[in-house]
Amino acid sequence: MRMIQERATARRGRMRVAYSAIGVVLLIFAVMIVVKLGSAGGGQEAPSALPTGAAAAEIVQGVTTVPAATLDSVGKGSAQVLPSVITGQPPLTDGGKPLILYVGAEYCPFCAAQRWPVVVALSRFGTFSNLGLSTSAADDVFPNTPTLSFHGATYTSQYIAFQGVETATNVRKNGQYEPLDKLTDAQVQVLQKYNAPPFVPKDSAGTIPFMDFGNKALLGGATFSPQLLQGQTHEQVVSAIRDPNSQLGQAVNGNANALTALICRMTGDQPADVCSSAAVKAFQGEFTNVGK
Repeated sequence: MRMIQERATARRGRMRVAYSAIGVVLLIFAVMIVVKLGSAGGGQEAPSALPTGAAAAEIVQGVTTVPAATLDSVGKGSAQVLPSVITGQPPLTDGGKPLILYVGAEYCPFCAAQRWPVVVALSRFGTFSNLGLSTSAADDVFPNTPTLSFHGATYTSQYIAFQGVETATNVRKNGQYEPLDKLTDAQVQVLQKYNAPPFVPKDSAGTIPFMDFGNKALLGGATFSPQLLQGQTHEQVVSAIRDPNSQLGQAVNGNANALTALICRMTGDQPADVCSSAAVKAFQGEFTNVGK
């Protein structure tokens, strides 16, 4: 996992400050001294404050209950990047159910983007408990991207199993993001085999977020750009997701529908009301080799 973290943390933006007046120069110089002193102590710019209590619960409720009519209206939306189907591999299961494994980290802006459609899709097959709110790191590209977190969350479904692993926080300590969830031995084996050639291109090995859909399909990276989430609050993101005509709603829901169509292939088209929906039919023919 160290390789995964180093790949993501290598991407960092640089701040440029323009000034003209002597007074502004002095002010900026003073601020820089304060920031430098803070950095020497291992600190960093703090992530944006997160909603709590009833406000947080409302956000989770909003993203886990996107109306079926909204998803049907979006159909394919702006989805362009689909999971890659693999064949001839032993089934990945948990408790006798097809297992979907997600591995990411809270600092990662691409993980931040991808969690939204993942949660929308999985919520059609089961129920999340203790789903948290988070942001990507303040010192990475697409800083403070609003998102959810699977750390401490559980998922219950009669159709599928889900394991969401967040390997690190969005806060640095001694130059590294602090560790969070520890991968199990079984999860490490999945990563070592399927997040590497020949299942993914050599230059993409170790990418996060990484998803394994029961060893039937793989997904590395985000299916849409975190740029769409920049400058938005969690409340604004949920509002946009529930609007089928918004740019973000087209991206999140279109990709959620793609994941839903894939999962329906894994569950034998259960539940029937979900798997026979217009949202799923929009991807008819895309995952025909799943299960072979």
